[in-house]
Amino acid sequence: LIKLSEIQSQEVSWLWFPFIPYGKLTIIQGDPGDGKTTFILNIAAKLSKGESLDGGMNFTEPLTVIYQSAEDGLADTVKPRLEQAGADCEKISVIDEKIKSLSMIDERLEQAVIKTSAKLLILDPIQAYLGGGMDYEQIQQVGLANEARDMTKKLAALAERYQCAIVLVGNMNKAAGNKAAYRGMGSIDFFAVARSVLLVGRVEGEENIRAVVQIKNNLAAFGHPKAFALSEDGFEWLGDYEITADEVLGGIAPKANKMEQAKRLLREQAETNNAIQSNEVFNLADEQGISKRTLENAKKELGVRAKRINNTWYWELDKIRQ
Repeated sequence: LIKLSEIQSQEVSWLWFPFIPYGKLTIIQGDPGDGKTTFILNIAAKLSKGESLDGGMNFTEPLTVIYQSAEDGLADTVKPRLEQAGADCEKISVIDEKIKSLSMIDERLEQAVIKTSAKLLILDPIQAYLGGGMDYEQIQQVGLANEARDMTKKLAALAERYQCAIVLVGNMNKAAGNKAAYRGMGSIDFFAVARSVLLVGRVEGEENIRAVVQIKNNLAAFGHPKAFALSEDGFEWLGDYEITADEVLGGIAPKANKMEQAKRLLREQAETNNAIQSNEVFNLADEQGISKRTLENAKKELGVRAKRINNTWYWELDKIRQ
């Protein structure tokens, strides 16, 4: 028995608040070809240089990353993609699997985390690291599902022991129309052990845009949906995006993107006003269902400055970025 009086309380620390916690398992899931690997590789690239991809990341020093990929060649795919993302490859390591394939409970994972002091460990895709020849169709059977749960619990213990964030990347199964929890990884047991689950998927009607929606969070309030763009020029982080998991899963075009709607509102006001009272613009946004946070983000992106005149705040629109 362990008396809780002997346990010292501590707060959860975050690699990316509220999406990727330290010391826990996070799942990134989505359909093949929807950009899951590109997304996590760009996060790894940023961390390797001590840079942030999004506002929930705050780093002053580069972090070490272990990235295991069972589907892509290191020399012709993984490293070129990391280099394109601007990574410091000196900070990113891979466990050699030439002689022996890796599994989720392989002791080499712990050895590598200790040796490199890695703060992020990525297994991509998780189905390749089940060990024993299992695949995600087989683990839906009761006995194997229990075994999968035990494996993920051991991996979670590794994350907690070294306060390393572990991210499992996985493909959705083919059960179209089911809840995201049951379409991921082929087993609800993976979903149950993870503390955070992110869904990456296409945005209907936007060929190059991919949405990132949090569909599980046991440690904090759900994060605001995000998005990134994929094009010939590479990866572009877009930040906050108005879309739901149902819209991503169902292939439904999202309602008018609130960020673009907020920018359009400010541009329209700039056509007839050099400045506008902040209370007035907030009221206009509220009438259109635009949140204060989204409006503030649009204000920042367009370079709008606030100025106080006679105890009243105004937004200056005369130098708005078009």
